[in-house]
Formats: sequence, C-alpha cells, structure tokens
Amino acid sequence: MRRILIPLVVVALCISSFVNIADKPDFDVHNLQISWEVVDNNYQNKQQSLTAVVITNTGKTAFPANGWKFYFNSSRGFTANAATGNALIEQINGDLFSITPNADFKMIKPGESERIEMVCEAPVVNFTDAIEGIYLVWNSEPDKGYLPGDFTIKPYKPEYKGLVTPQIIYDQNKTITDIAAGELPNVFPSPLNYSATGGTFKLTANVHVTATDDRFSKEAASLTHDLTTLMAKPKGSSTGIITLNYQAGMDDEAYELSVKPAAITITASTPAGIFYGIQSLKTMIPASAWQNKQATVEISCAEVKDEPRFEHRAVMLDVARNFRTKQEVMKLIDAMALYKLNVLHMHLTDDEGWRLQIPSLPELTDVGAKRGHTLDSKHFLPPSHGSGPDFSNTSGTGFYTVADYTEILKHATERHIRVIPEVETPGHARASIKAMDARYDRLIAAGDKAGAEKYLLNDLNDESQYRSVQYWNDNVIDVALPSTYNFVSTVVDDIITIYKNAGAPLTTIHFGGDEVPAHVWEKSPAYLTLKASHPEIKNTNDLWYYFYGRVNDILNQRHLLLSGWEEMALRKTMVDGQPTYIPNPDFTSKHLQVDVWNNVLGDGQEDLAYKLANAGYKVTLTNVTNLYFDMANYKSFDEPGYYWGAFLGIDKFFSFIPFDYFKNADVDKNGNPINRAIFVGKQRLTDYGKQNIVGIQGALWSETIKSDDRMEYMIFPKLLALAERAWAKDPTWTTEKDTQKAQVLYQQDWNSFLNILGKRELPRLSYLDGGYNYRIPKPGVVLQDGKYVSNIQFPGMVIRYTTNGKEPDAKSKLYTGPVDASGVVKFRAFDVKGRGGNTAVME
Repeated sequence: MRRILIPLVVVALCISSFVNIADKPDFDVHNLQISWEVVDNNYQNKQQSLTAVVITNTGKTAFPANGWKFYFNSSRGFTANAATGNALIEQINGDLFSITPNADFKMIKPGESERIEMVCEAPVVNFTDAIEGIYLVWNSEPDKGYLPGDFTIKPYKPEYKGLVTPQIIYDQNKTITDIAAGELPNVFPSPLNYSATGGTFKLTANVHVTATDDRFSKEAASLTHDLTTLMAKPKGSSTGIITLNYQAGMDDEAYELSVKPAAITITASTPAGIFYGIQSLKTMIPASAWQNKQATVEISCAEVKDEPRFEHRAVMLDVARNFRTKQEVMKLIDAMALYKLNVLHMHLTDDEGWRLQIPSLPELTDVGAKRGHTLDSKHFLPPSHGSGPDFSNTSGTGFYTVADYTEILKHATERHIRVIPEVETPGHARASIKAMDARYDRLIAAGDKAGAEKYLLNDLNDESQYRSVQYWNDNVIDVALPSTYNFVSTVVDDIITIYKNAGAPLTTIHFGGDEVPAHVWEKSPAYLTLKASHPEIKNTNDLWYYFYGRVNDILNQRHLLLSGWEEMALRKTMVDGQPTYIPNPDFTSKHLQVDVWNNVLGDGQEDLAYKLANAGYKVTLTNVTNLYFDMANYKSFDEPGYYWGAFLGIDKFFSFIPFDYFKNADVDKNGNPINRAIFVGKQRLTDYGKQNIVGIQGALWSETIKSDDRMEYMIFPKLLALAERAWAKDPTWTTEKDTQKAQVLYQQDWNSFLNILGKRELPRLSYLDGGYNYRIPKPGVVLQDGKYVSNIQFPGMVIRYTTNGKEPDAKSKLYTGPVDASGVVKFRAFDVKGRGGNTAVME
C-alpha cells in the first residue's frame, strides 16, 4: 500500500538461544491472558513509546521461563532489547516479529503475571498501533502455533498534540443547523437539475413497470423485483405506471426523470442511463420504507435532468491483506450502485495474499491464499496483520473461486459497475513469488526442470539485498527473467476467460507498480545477462521501462489497456545532482491510465497528479489527503485506522476539489495548520490536463480491516461524500475567488449534505441489505455554566447519556438539553436502529 514510513532498527536475524529443545511442556496456552498497554508515549523525551506485553497465567500449572517464543504482527518497528531486560525482540520479515525470553525471564506461577516492555520507534496514536495476532510456539514443536486464551488492548488516555476531544468536536458541530426533512433535496447524489412541481405519486408494489424499448427489459424486471421486495402487497390494483422510455442522442449515463401524480417516466439512450434514473427514484422513496414494509408510499412530484460529472467513479477494495467474502463484496456493490458509482477496483494480490483462482497456476491460491505459522513460506504464507498461526482466520486465509468471482462480476455488471482486477507487480508480489517457488520445488522434485522454471518469478541466485516500505526483503518480481512474462501472459489469459464467461466487460488490467525499494535486482544474474544483450538498459532503473513496455505489449495484443499506480508513469532522473521523478515521455502515447495517491501535504509531491495529467496521462485521483477510507477519522485513541498520510473525516471527502485540491487544503498529515508555502512552485492543472482527469476513486487498504463490520465502518458514510463529488456538478464554492463568500457557500452545502445523510440516507442504510455498519460519530460536548451541552454531526441522530458510569445504550436517557456536570457523564449517539457510536466521557 501507499503508506507508513516509520523507521525500523534492523535487528539480528539469527538469535542464539540458551534453551535446549525438550519435550513440549505440559501447559495449556489457553490459560494465558495477554494484554498490551502504553506505558510512556514520550519515552526518554523522544518520539518513541514504551509499551508493554503483560502475560498472566490463569491456569493451575506454572508457565515455564523458557522453551518458547511468542510471535506477533506490528506495522511499526521496535528496538531489539526489551526495556525490562528479560527478552529479545526480533523482526522476522514484513510485519512479523518474535519475542524470545532470556535468562532474566521468570517462570509465571498460577495467578501471577510477567511483563515485557518494548520500545516502539514512534508514539502511539490510536489502538490500531497495538501489536496484534500474538501466539506461542514451543521450541520442541517449531511448526505449530498456539493462540492464548485472551488478548486485550488496555484503554489509554493520550495527551499528545492534536488530540481531538469532545470539546473540539462540539465546536466543529456548532455551525450545523437543522433543516426540516421536507425542505431537503429529494435526489442524491445531487442531480444536475431538479425542479419540484407539487403533488405526489403513490407508489405500490404492483405499480405497472413498462419499457418502450427491449434494451431496457432487464432494468424493468429489476425495478419490478425491487418494488415487490421493498413494498407490502397492496389490497387493490394500482393505477400508477412507470415507463422506461428510449430517446436517442443522450449521453451514455444521462437520464431524465419525470414524477407526476399518475405516472413516472425515466428517459435515456442507454440501459445505464435508465438504471441511474431508477437509482434516483429509489432515493426519492422515504427511508422509512426500508424499515417497515408499507403498502403505499408517496413520492414528491418533480422534474429531474441529470448526468455525471466524471465517467470514472470508483472504489478500490483491497482484499489481499485481509480477505472479504463474496457476499460482503456484493453488498458493497449494491451500495455503490445506489449512489451511482460505476467502477470497483479489486486489489486482488499483494505480499500477504493472492485472492483469485487462476486455473492454470493453482499454487497461486493453494499457497498464496493461506496464512499460518511458517518461517519458510514453502507451503503457505506467514501471519500478517494479526491473522494468527492457522488457517481458521478467514481474514488472513481465503480466495475467490472462478465461480465466486464470476458471481461477483455478474452482480456488478447487472448494476452497470465495471470490475477492474489488479495484479500487483513487480513489487508487493511476495504471495505470487512464494507460490511460484512452491511450484518450482514440486516440479523439480518430479524431475521436470523446464516446467519448474517456466513461471519462476525470482532468480534463485540473486543476492540483492533490499527492504520494502513494509519491511519485506523478498517481495519483488525479477523483471529480467523471461519466465516472468510467461507468468504475466498466463494470468492475463485466465482472467480474460473468466470475464468472457461471466459476460462482464474487461477493458484494462491494473498491474500495480508502486513502492519498489532501492537495490532490487542489482546482483541478479538474470539482470546482468539481460543488460549484456540490451544496450538500452544502463542500470536497474531502466528495467522499469523494459518491464512495463513488455506488459503493455502483452495486454495490447489482447486488446486491453494497461493501468497502474503512479510510479508506472514516472521516470527516474537527476536534478542538480539529486534523484527525482518526472512523467515518463516514453509511455504518454500508450494510453496508460494511472491512479495517483501521493499528495501527502509537506512531502514534496503535492502536485504529482497534476504533473501526470498535464503530461498527457489519463489520471484517476486517489488522493491520500482526501480519498483514503482507511485513514483514521481524527486523532483520538478510540478511532481506528492509519494516519501516515492524513487524518481523514467525511469532510475531507466532501470538500475535495478535483481540479484544485490545493485550495481547500487546511491541515497537514498530523492535523496541524498547513503552511501554504508548500504549494509555491507546484504545477497547477492546465485546461489540457483537466481533460485527462478521468475521475476520482476512494481507496480502502485493508491492513486494519479484520471484519465486515470494520470494513463498513471505514467506508460508510464517507462513500456518500465520494459519490457526491464524483457525480454532482462542480459546486460554486470551488471556483469562488472571494474566500469569505466561498466559505459561506461551502457551509450551506455542507449543512445540507449532513442533514440529507442524517435524515434520509443513513436511516436508509440502516436497513438496506440487512443494514450497513456505518460510522456513528462521537457527540460533541462542552461545559457551559456548570452544565454539559452536547451536539452531533448528523441532524436526525439522537444522543443518550448516563450519569452512573455505565456505557449509554439504546434505553438510556435521551439528551434534550443541558445536563448537570457532576461526576462522570457519558454521551453517545444512536442511529434509528439503536446502534451506538463511540462514547464521549466527561469527568
């Protein structure tokens, strides 16, 4: 992923243990309770933290002082020696670490505890920074891992700079005003033109749906099915009619929607246009219809004329780091369709997992889709991101069979969503490398040397030493090997077959291209051989253009275009003796499309997307400052997510200005006020460059996503702000030159948006498809005249509170006004389903 740059002290790879391997001790590891806590977040007055692992023995026999190791995952590095002096911390590879006891570690008697204090090379910001997936391996049984009985993260009250408190939240919310539901626009995302005409159409389940053209028959059948599912069966017949009408000459995704008392007409030139008109009609249906089946609902009469701003309205979903089931992916597709997003970018492969069955190369999923305790990765991959020691963890282990993926493709295609598959190359490729190593070992053992080498992705004699941003030292494909291109061709051909059989469109395959570390390939015999026969290859940097040139040829021969991350379109060069990147002129005529994520404010690449667009590349804006779902909402210990690129609440999505994202940049990646001098000398987007911005994309990297609920928490409701920016016309505040006027116009739109979400769209999402676990914000609370006053970001939600120290629930007192500030008072917001968010604790 595009992310964490936390320094790591590389510790010794080999540790000599004083323990002799003996029989497995007679101790049940389930009797260990392990907790993690922050001890000092400014340890030794440095930008580092002292944390502790506390091991408690709840059994009836003693836990031995040696003869074991603990393994765990962490996104950050540690110093080698424990501060308590009783253990050694070793990095294995990637995010996998071990803890080995030394002579000072004491046996833990029943009911007692032992702690190991670890120095982490960065302060702790939120609970995502905790270690995860800790398990034990006995020295006498080195191939088996055991989970402890319990692992907990102890609460922590940080005092770091930039902490977002309930008081700060209150100040942020106090400009939000309540708008009556009847005064809110009835179509979302905002249509190009909307005019209320008075009166209502009475919608029933048996309303007659007809299409004037056979090409709209699927949309007519789908709408009929949706209405019969949503609505209760009426007692009488319906006199209403919904007509799907063909009209030539409209843009592909444009539609017109006319709601009159006796009839609804949706007009378009294509099935996609009809489909989007239907989605607008659905958002006009009161949200209460999803909560309780009703025989009749009234829809306000209106005239709508609409089309999208961007042709590419995307969500990038990483299922490689942590796997998500077919059912959850299709549920995401349903929400994307409702809000008129039309591209699902599936990040199917990475260092930690390969998630798509490729029939020609079964090892890719036999080996690359499994994670468990291993130190050699010969049969499966090691634990990552807390996946634990065995295959039972379904977020670490899993893949889509051809049948599964076909079902996803059909589900998306029916909803006019294209699915772009991503195969990460040449970096972020450890899963594929190890899978092909296993294939090599199997065929070599069978005496088939040629077959073994056919798809090999690393030169077995390569002695190059490197370390990726995520700490891997063996995750880059050797692009000098001829077998690499056999692999690419075979994977591409199998993917084409899957899409063809599913009847799904496939115009491009995304081949990654980011975060290849320095020093790869330098000692590869394959590279030296290739260099000798290709004089244009002067150094390893030139392998980049050689590789993507060949991959592009493979795709072009199959009538596909190449997509990738921004690095694919860059050339390394020197400016004043310093290494730098510029848009690669060699590829500008190749019709490459790049997703640009890197505009971290203050890191020097703020204008990279505009540089590439101005240079002629087709660009999808995937800016980390505004469009990363996995970034924490704000700086608080109880908010999950990474924060290396930005703290990113729903306001960052909503305020994003695609053609001038410098304008609304207000804070840096640490949440501090920005120094606007960083934009001096940066490229602005030219009118020519604007033509090359094909769309915007929200990205969910999944290192911290262990469950469907967490996935939905991080995506929703930010996805609705993404949809608004991708579909709706450019709002007036984006181009208003008067700063004060622009702020007033922005606040009006922001206020309307929050009311629409709180009163219409979030109640709908509470029940649609069984309900989405969208994030419910923490209430704002401030002390005024001896009383606590509270507010909420989304009008329409309720706040409840307790004064007895207990966590507020759906039956707690309803907040209606100031509360006496005596003792501990807890405030919590709830949705229409009685689901609560994070609690604001005042004391």
